[in-house]
Amino acid sequence: MNFKKLGISDNIYNVLMKNGINEPTPVQEQSIGLIMNGSDVIAQAATGTGKTLAFLLPIFEQISPNNNFVQGLIISPTRELAIQITEEANKLSQGKDINILAAYGGKDVSSQIKKLKGSIHLVIATPGRLIDHLMRKTVDLSKLNTLVLDEADEMLFMGFKNDIETIMKFMPKKRQMLCFSATMDSQVKKLAYRYMNDPCVVTIQKEEKLTLDNIKQEVVETTDRHKQDTLCSVLNEDNPFMAIIFCRTKVRVDKLEEGLHQRGYNCAKLHSDIQQSKRERIMKSFRNSDIQYLIATDVAARGLDVSGVTHIYNYDIPETVESYVHRIGRTGRAGEEGYTCLFIDPKNQKMLEEIEKTIKMRISKRQLNQ
Repeated sequence: MNFKKLGISDNIYNVLMKNGINEPTPVQEQSIGLIMNGSDVIAQAATGTGKTLAFLLPIFEQISPNNNFVQGLIISPTRELAIQITEEANKLSQGKDINILAAYGGKDVSSQIKKLKGSIHLVIATPGRLIDHLMRKTVDLSKLNTLVLDEADEMLFMGFKNDIETIMKFMPKKRQMLCFSATMDSQVKKLAYRYMNDPCVVTIQKEEKLTLDNIKQEVVETTDRHKQDTLCSVLNEDNPFMAIIFCRTKVRVDKLEEGLHQRGYNCAKLHSDIQQSKRERIMKSFRNSDIQYLIATDVAARGLDVSGVTHIYNYDIPETVESYVHRIGRTGRAGEEGYTCLFIDPKNQKMLEEIEKTIKMRISKRQLNQ
């Protein structure tokens, strides 16, 4: 199967070739035709399997540049993910003259509003900033054709449910809706069905397994008091090219970043209290490999695609198995090998057992060189 057989036009096909994207991934192969036919789609596939292009390509094909109204809307749970989708969309716009507005917090509202006075065809937004625009009447969704919820499990279930309900009131009843996510439990599906019209379900099971197969997973037993010292011992042994270290809270991120900085590690922190412009600078530096260690909350685990991340360190055990899978999915991408290390103290044993049960494997214990 190639992109032309899926109905992708020559101009956009040429942009894909120029960017080294020659063949559709399974989620693209199964979703694009359904979306082009106008079906509502729920698509579940592991992180790093090409979900972003699976919805962007058909949206680009369906948008008419001659119609000066918002035809496509993509909502993402985090600014970082919105930026990442916008970057992909901007690449595709070389093949079709489509005006894109990225609407997320931290950007100057007035300049966004000014840009909106021109014709905007596609909006990529976080819920809060989009609602702000809708209330100001600076975004009109009344003629919208296609709505995408990216990371739909988080959008529908983890704190954005009310926002989504508010946004839905501003768009036509008759529109196409697409939900894309790495995980999709039955409760989330139930919520999605409320808004969707007889959706087609695309599930790429094997990809999730393949992603985990590329990742070597280990556990280090420690105590909270000695955790920072233990982490440093591991970092000194591994000396990874690029790594993300995940903490449970913003306070824990701040404390760890301060501790590692004092010990001379090349690190930076990322969480939602950091000013947006600074977050963008940090991510740019990290992508350019100028920062070795990114210390982050789970906000960074959602959909961030940074090539070159070789190691993931779970300084704090995540609160859910899904979070664990999302976190470790930052490495071992595109067939590369990855490594993850989980630091646990005795009280985390139950959560570790739950993780092992879900991923159907025992995570081996790592012994440190003393």
